[in-house]
Amino acid sequence: MIGRHRLVLEPREVPLGGVRNMNVLRVLPHRNLPTIGAWCFLDRFGPADTRMRVEPHPHIGLQTVTWPLVGEIRHRDSLGSDADLRRGQLNLMTAGNGISHSEYSIGDEPVPLDALQFWVVLPESARHGDGGFERHTDLPRLALPAADGEDAAATVVLGEFAGINSPATVHTPIVGAEIVVPAGTSVRLPLRDDWEHAVMLVEGDAAVAGHPMALNDVLYLGDSRDDVEVSSASGALLFLLGGEPFADEIVMWWNFAGRSHEEIVAARDDWEAESAGRSPDRFGAVEGHDARIPAPPLPDVRLMPRGRRL
Repeated sequence: MIGRHRLVLEPREVPLGGVRNMNVLRVLPHRNLPTIGAWCFLDRFGPADTRMRVEPHPHIGLQTVTWPLVGEIRHRDSLGSDADLRRGQLNLMTAGNGISHSEYSIGDEPVPLDALQFWVVLPESARHGDGGFERHTDLPRLALPAADGEDAAATVVLGEFAGINSPATVHTPIVGAEIVVPAGTSVRLPLRDDWEHAVMLVEGDAAVAGHPMALNDVLYLGDSRDDVEVSSASGALLFLLGGEPFADEIVMWWNFAGRSHEEIVAARDDWEAESAGRSPDRFGAVEGHDARIPAPPLPDVRLMPRGRRL
């Protein structure tokens, strides 16, 4: 049983280096909390003026969710997808048993970029299936009546929130929603009491469940709540994430989400074999690219599932 919590997950700076040459702020996975619902990874890259060049790299067992805040990002993958993404639009890529993709900023010069990058771990029923890609440019929005001030507004990015469903494909009960809180507003966000939830402060100022938030912090709320109060003095942009607690323990390494050490080793071996021009053709090629990001060396210890301590 999870129960109610009010735990701050502080972001840590992670240098990506290489061709990306940029730092990101990473919140998930957290040492005490590998997943929130099926959300297993959360990075914020930016705000920064940068030239993003993320060459083709592989994924298994997860969905990537890209939510841009500033700037445009070009996505290409081994399914033949080629899509530009900008504010208010969703790129959702399902890895299944294996996919590869690249992400570039638009143009050859540094440009302002800011985005949230999430991963959603796939359940057993979907993780061995085919890959897929979706681009959603018209996501549902709803007003949230305020107790004080102007009404807040929500965009349902993934899953279900307040009875409204995103058109994006999901494989577990989940919620991902952007919340805009006007200055001087206090509002209650409706929650499902059988799901766990967390709230990230993306911009502005906010207090969530009576806790003053710092920029980029994520407040983990646990479950057993049917709503949570949010207030802001000068206005806030928040992201709500959560869902049904994920039942399986997962092994995450590099860009892979599996269930065992052996699965991760096999995926790494397949990627390296393809990069050297050998079979199998598990991850495929991304058109327009010659270079691929090589897999890092495996650690000298057996990879173990990330255990929940809450």
